[in-house]
Amino acid sequence: MDVKERILLKAHDLFNKYGIRSVSMDDIAAQLGMSKKTLYQYYADKEELVNAVFTRILEGNKDRCLGDRKLSENAVHEIFMAFDMMQEMFSKMNPVVIFDLHKYHPQVYAKFHEHKSTFLYNMIRTNLEKGVKEELYRPEIDVDVITRYRIESVFIPFNSEVFPNNRTHLVQIEQQVNDHFIYGLVTAKGQKLVQKYKNQRTKK
Repeated sequence: MDVKERILLKAHDLFNKYGIRSVSMDDIAAQLGMSKKTLYQYYADKEELVNAVFTRILEGNKDRCLGDRKLSENAVHEIFMAFDMMQEMFSKMNPVVIFDLHKYHPQVYAKFHEHKSTFLYNMIRTNLEKGVKEELYRPEIDVDVITRYRIESVFIPFNSEVFPNNRTHLVQIEQQVNDHFIYGLVTAKGQKLVQKYKNQRTKK
């Protein structure tokens, strides 16, 4: 692993644990056992490093979503695969990360917002349309409304005003939000698949 890659991975790990604002370039250099001068040879400042970390996260998210879509058996299965990915991400993430990104790194946050409003929007909308065609989702849903609702509901658990104890319960909150969403979406046929995939997860 080259030095730039090591810096990126360590920064990602520290941001996830402590939030972005509380982690300094000194902290990252110390954790890597290198001088701050060496660190700045690879990343000009913290903004550049934050941008690199989140660019990688968003690209990884895109690749995983597209890969899961190809592997999914149906629209309901795709939602469960998406939740597995979210669970992996959120189990390691300090909820304050989103707040820090929005307040202290607005240009990077703009990339995150664009990812939500374009890529995630298209992924979720396509899933909903597919689910209706497969007769797994209720045919009367307004696809645009439910797509936008789904995007925002995914990030509600990060709001500490709504969930003040989200730091330790982020994954559990997401599970409840996900269950509420999918049970409100599916037909009787779709509900059988929901139970099937929930049972498979329980066995694991």
